[in-house]
Amino acid sequence: MPITAADIRREVKEKNVTFIRLMFSDILGTMKNVEIPATDEQLDKVLSNKAMFDGSSIEGFVRINESDMYLYPDLDTWTVFPWGDENGSVAGLICDVYTTEGEPFAGDPRGNLKRALRHMEEVGFKSFNLGPEPEFFLFKLDDNGDPTLEVNDKGGYFDLAPTDLADNTRREIVNVLTKMGFEVEASHHEVAVGQHEIDFKYDEVLRACDKIQIFKLVVKTIARKHGLYATFMAKPKFGIAGSGMHCNMSLFDEEGNNAFFDPNDPKGMQLSETAYHFLGGLIKHATTILPS
Repeated sequence: MPITAADIRREVKEKNVTFIRLMFSDILGTMKNVEIPATDEQLDKVLSNKAMFDGSSIEGFVRINESDMYLYPDLDTWTVFPWGDENGSVAGLICDVYTTEGEPFAGDPRGNLKRALRHMEEVGFKSFNLGPEPEFFLFKLDDNGDPTLEVNDKGGYFDLAPTDLADNTRREIVNVLTKMGFEVEASHHEVAVGQHEIDFKYDEVLRACDKIQIFKLVVKTIARKHGLYATFMAKPKFGIAGSGMHCNMSLFDEEGNNAFFDPNDPKGMQLSETAYHFLGGLIKHATTILPS
């Protein structure tokens, strides 16, 4: 069921939420946030789409004379983080970015995904699902708490302790994700030393992308708790395997049929014409999708 403003107000009281992170992504996909105290006055402002921030200092956003921007929270992304302190809990809402004219900001990645999904529906498709398999590295911190390029284990693909020294870190990440509503399907050491993968169940693409951003935040937070630094960089260290994120994708038409499947495919791949066009689009736009 959709989360309502009343649900959020109730949880703020019940779970002693003292701060709320209003989260959004910059044009490079890096999560940003404005944190507000969870007072009745500030909560009223957030839930009526009146929370403002200065967009002039955000990568790829606006010029200084256009700095005022609005955050429109998606209430269904409400989550209370399973960490906090004696001052209370912290919650979060993922937001869309709007201009002062009340228009979706053209540089907001989430808003652009929603625009693409509207176009998808206009041309006759119903839903698009995404199942991510994100990989990341865990590096040691130096005496000043800064990240190094020294990995914390010498494990390889599917290794386990004592070769894999990060299994407890991964377990805590999985436990936290589970508490936050993720359905984690697998967790394991990857090919390279210090490299790991945690997979979670597919979802409608907008929700899946929201979960990827929250996933990265959780991984980095728990890694730091264990004295490690987590990075999702594609190639943080020369000479060993880089990280990627396999994406399992499915498209469905208005009748709920798999739009990528055709048992009569003359090429023998059981792919539909739509699937071939989809693959062609990925190839055409690969240079703008993949990091350079």
